Amino acid sequence: MAPIADFTLLRTAAGIADERGLRYQVGNLFSSDAFYNDDPNTSRALQKLGVLAVEMEAAALYLNAARAGKRALAICTISDHLLTGEETTAEERQNTFREMMELALEVAVRV
Repeated sequence: MAPIADFTLLRTAAGIADERGLRYQVGNLFSSDAFYNDDPNTSRALQKLGVLAVEMEAAALYLNAARAGKRALAICTISDHLLTGEETTAEERQNTFREMMELALEVAVRV
């Protein structure tokens, strides 16, 4: 089974993001407990497969939701670039991830 987002939640989130003029991408995530992989070849291989980001919970979220007969959507904000080493500061994470949180709350209200 390929763990994936619920389409209704995804479509709703994209619609709200469009309404608000937010920049976003929809695509594949790589869920791994080895988030900080030092091997750039792994990151490049994932990039070739169209993977947009590495994170640690989405696959489990989707599989548990499917098992429980529920819907799920992972909305991620990128903080670290695995190929370039760029990182957001703690202050940037504190102040700029708000749009993502507000989007998630609005999706919950509408669906």
